[in-house]
Amino acid sequence: MSTSRAAPSLELSPVVAGLWRLTEWDLDVRARIRWIEQALALGITTFDHADIYGDYRAESLFGEALQAAPALRERMQLVSKCGIRLRSTQRPYRVKHYDTSAAYVRAQVEQSLRDLRTEQLDLLLIHRPDYLMDAAALAETFAALTREGKVAHWGVSNHSASQFALLHQHHPLVTHQLELSSLALHALDDGTLDQAQALGLRPMVWSPLGGGRLFHGDDAQALRVRETMTPIAARLGISLATLAYAWILRHPSRPHPITGSGRIAGLREAVAALDVTLDAEDWYAIWTASKGHPVP
Repeated sequence: MSTSRAAPSLELSPVVAGLWRLTEWDLDVRARIRWIEQALALGITTFDHADIYGDYRAESLFGEALQAAPALRERMQLVSKCGIRLRSTQRPYRVKHYDTSAAYVRAQVEQSLRDLRTEQLDLLLIHRPDYLMDAAALAETFAALTREGKVAHWGVSNHSASQFALLHQHHPLVTHQLELSSLALHALDDGTLDQAQALGLRPMVWSPLGGGRLFHGDDAQALRVRETMTPIAARLGISLATLAYAWILRHPSRPHPITGSGRIAGLREAVAALDVTLDAEDWYAIWTASKGHPVP
């Protein structure tokens, strides 16, 4: 078991490209290569995957692009996740469940390496907290796969602060991927962002645009937030999406927001937020609209 508490260094790009919906973008290999090249040109060098994305097919689509243009691999960081056994036609499990056993984590890492056509993952995250996780045993799996050169760095996604701490005490983790947006505020209060800041480990943030609800939601919360954010964005001369990213980036834990768009214009809106700094009143105006009440 590793006893070192110093987390190894890993540099992710300020904005991360998410590949959750890659199978829906309908891009041939040439178009996938072009999309990757355009993302890299914007300074987005980190690409976020998971074994289950696209019903276990997204990683292989990305890997086909890397196989056709292998020089791209040296210009990027590849992130993947495992630990969810997703029921599908490909995997007819009796029930969707979590699995952090040594055999399963190893098998999924090796499958991701084959699918992505790479020899090493820069970062592997445990996708969801497995209630049956043996932290010491999982740390041994991390250490073995690191020794073998298959995974350089480790982290988790969607864990509680205590679940993160349990695993981190057995093996150093470098990040926590969690949900945060102007429509999903729980990470501000559940201790996960406090923990990230205390440890100096920059979190990764999924669904920064609220899964599209920010633009199209007709529920009361989405309407309040959109009504508040629209004039702020106009005053700052930026798009609503850029403002949403800037709201996340304002947090002192220095999050890495993960895009979900196949449109290069969507990536540009995310990168544009790096040049925007919200003042506290604008940030809290958006928080107030989301909560539906002022701070106590």
